[in-house]
Formats: sequence, structure tokens, C-alpha cells
Amino acid sequence: MRHLISTATLTREEAILLLDTAEDMAATQDREVKKLPALRGVTVVNLFYEDSTRTRISFEAAEKRLSADVINFAAKGSSVSKGESLKDTAQTLHAVGADAVVIRHPASGAAQMLAERGWINAPIINAGDGCHEHPTQALLDAFTLRRRLHGNKARGRGLDGARVVIVGDVLHSRVARSNVWLLGALGAEVELVGPPTLLPGEFDRWPATTGYDLDAALARKPDAVMMLRIQAERMRAAFFPHTREYARMWGLTEQRFRSLPEDTVVMHPGPMNRGLEISSAAADSKQATVLEQVANGVSVRMAALYLLCSGVKEGTN
Repeated sequence: MRHLISTATLTREEAILLLDTAEDMAATQDREVKKLPALRGVTVVNLFYEDSTRTRISFEAAEKRLSADVINFAAKGSSVSKGESLKDTAQTLHAVGADAVVIRHPASGAAQMLAERGWINAPIINAGDGCHEHPTQALLDAFTLRRRLHGNKARGRGLDGARVVIVGDVLHSRVARSNVWLLGALGAEVELVGPPTLLPGEFDRWPATTGYDLDAALARKPDAVMMLRIQAERMRAAFFPHTREYARMWGLTEQRFRSLPEDTVVMHPGPMNRGLEISSAAADSKQATVLEQVANGVSVRMAALYLLCSGVKEGTN
């Protein structure tokens, strides 16, 4: 594995290796001294063309806990705002000695282009590209769900037979795309639910079923329900009549939440729109994993960085 661009290209074995390595990383975070020397001398650049809080901080924490040298690059206020191309920026990073690049970009395919064009000879980790994919978010979701379902017997296991319902704005969600492919590779059964206008036309080629009735999907007692944020910033048209209508038909209201079995896992990639896609009763419940997902993100990103970057100084990548 040279880069981490998409979960669609991950094999089951690669996915389980990433999750098991994340378990090892998580174990080190319970110690008084959390730092590891694994990436000492490795320079990692966080190349963020989009604003981010959770993802950027999580990657930076992961890099520093592996003892990497970290350079944070924000597009705003840089030469990018003056018109510098991705190619020129990549070549600049190569010139300053970047050993790995974590990129978040509003254009779908930007991470793939950076990996393929040879502008920089370094592992590339996709931290979200447009509406395409967000592989480390899917990995931390799978890691969290695997722990909830299997506890201390999670290591070495997939999610075979687990039923996961992903609800909401699938059309604009790179998180949903990455989760569909990863959960499928791990053996889970995925159902996508939302307004017809927010389910992408290509879903018939995805390893998932689809539906428009949330109550019917929840009545089948899924193992996990993942609520997606309405991404208004990516919408250029009206995809549903009104937010109240959306919440009534596709939100995890308190009534819907109370109808779920007590062991159904409630997930959300954040940030949450309380009262729209998820109620406070659901978000603050013991079944919710929102804060676990944030904490587990550091361990998962440590695992990805370790597996991709631990040999760069020896030229083994």
C-alpha cells in the first residue's frame, strides 16, 4: 500500500491490517507517555485547501505522537490564494523535503492526481476530496463500530453480517461513499436511506441497498445507524422542501431513537446539526459514539501514517 486515497481499492486484508494496527496505537495512548519514535525524522505536510477542525487536529495529533516533523499548510493566505496550481505547490513541498502529504481539497480526484502525476515522490493520504471520499473517516467509523460490536475480541475480525443504515445527504457525502466501500469489504450489509434527491444516481453500482423510508429501515433493527450532516455548503439547489420536513421524515428524532434496540449503535461523523438530522436525546445517549469516533480518529490516523511512512527514510515505500 503506497497511498491511502480511497477505500474502494482496499482489500479486506488491508482494511483489517489498518484496524488492527490502530488497536496497537490505541493501546499506546493509555500510557503516561503517549509519544512513539516510529516516524522520527519524517516530515509530514498537512496540505489543507478546505477549512477543517476535527480532521486537521486529529492528523496533527497523530503525526506528533509518532514523533514526525509536522508542517501545516493552509491555502488561505498562501500562494494558492494568488493562483498557484496544485502541481506547483506539490513541487514546492518536494523541494523542501516533504516525506508524506495529507491533503484535503474541494475538488474530487485531487488526492488521486497528486499521487499519480509524480509531482512529489511521497505517500499521499486523502483527508477528504470534494464529494468523492474520506477514507480515514470511514476507517475510524469501522474501528469504532468493530469495538462496539466485538469488544476486546475485535482484533483480526471484520464486520461480517453487521447491518448498517446510513441516513441523509448521501449525494454530497464523501464519508458515505468511503463507508459503503469499506463496510462492504469488511462484510457488513449497508442500506442507504434518504430523500430521492439526495441519493446519487450511481448507487446501483455500490455494494449497498437503498430506500426512502427511514422508519421501515429502523424497523429491521440494524446494528448501527449512521446519520449524515446536511451539507448545505455544497448544495446549489433545493433538495428538500424545508428543514422541518427533512427532520420529520429522515431525522433521528427522539421518538425514532427510543424505538431502537438498546444495543443499536448511533453514529455521526460530525459536526452535528442537532434537531435536524439527529436529536439531542440520540446524540447524548450511551448508544452514541460521536466522541468515541473523534478519539479513535487519532489512533486510526496513527496507524495509516505508520504503515505508509515508516519506511520512507530507508526507501522501502
